[in-house]
Amino acid sequence: MRLGFLGTGVMGASMAGHLLDAGHEVTVHTRTAAKAASLLDRGAVWAASPVEAAEGRDAVLSIVGMPSDVESVYLGEGGVLSASAVPGLLIDMTTSTPTLARRIHAEAASRGGAAIDAPVSGGDVGARNATLSIMVGGDPGPVEQAMPLFQAMGKAIVHQGPAGAGQHTKMVNQILIASMMIGVCEGLLYAERAGLDGARVIESVGGGAAGSWTINNLGPRMLQRDFEPGFYVEHFLKDLGIALEEAGQMGLDLPGLAQAHAFYEQVQAAGMGRKGTQALLCLLEQLNGADRNQLGA
Repeated sequence: MRLGFLGTGVMGASMAGHLLDAGHEVTVHTRTAAKAASLLDRGAVWAASPVEAAEGRDAVLSIVGMPSDVESVYLGEGGVLSASAVPGLLIDMTTSTPTLARRIHAEAASRGGAAIDAPVSGGDVGARNATLSIMVGGDPGPVEQAMPLFQAMGKAIVHQGPAGAGQHTKMVNQILIASMMIGVCEGLLYAERAGLDGARVIESVGGGAAGSWTINNLGPRMLQRDFEPGFYVEHFLKDLGIALEEAGQMGLDLPGLAQAHAFYEQVQAAGMGRKGTQALLCLLEQLNGADRNQLGA
């Protein structure tokens, strides 16, 4: 297929690379052109704007930062939906709002295209290994057409329902992770204070009832003091904010989610918004009087 791909950051570059490897013709656009250099070296074509990346394409995929970015690249001046002929498939893989997903779906349909919301989970590791979980919202026919593209990037690919359902499912994912991140950090702090070998602890608990992607993938990074992003704190904080807003609209009170949101606000305020979500450990160390790591250092 002839594809446009918008956003080649921590996850997007690997995802676009898998599409190249699958034999698709990929035109890329990203705000920072240097982030696309490795893809251009492998045969991708550069586009100066989202609409240029969309012209003459069969499908456009995107994974950008914030809902405002999604709105801009699809609905803004020079956005995908201003193309002379809108591509048949528009697939946004950013974690965004269900409301915006439904809006893009309606706008695309009015111009002859089909929009799908397909946020992902798995972080930089899942993107590199093409093992992402992909949560899909949209009409059945277009979703079926998009499946070969999803299969090049992920493993657990589930059509959750109509437009917006993928984003709602991703909110469930983030709510689960929010409290889990607190538990992982607190557990590793406990292990350290008890004089245990953290790696051995993870070996034991990671294969039992407490096992999770978070402890098995981010736990070792925490032990190594590696707080570089697989997923940015600032983006996770955005997701938790969306989840809280959506929950409020449904009349739900989710105190665990609210606590995690408050913690991550403190992490970002300390200047660690561009670190990985595992940087929450630094805040909990500070709250417990640990002097090994200064928050924000």
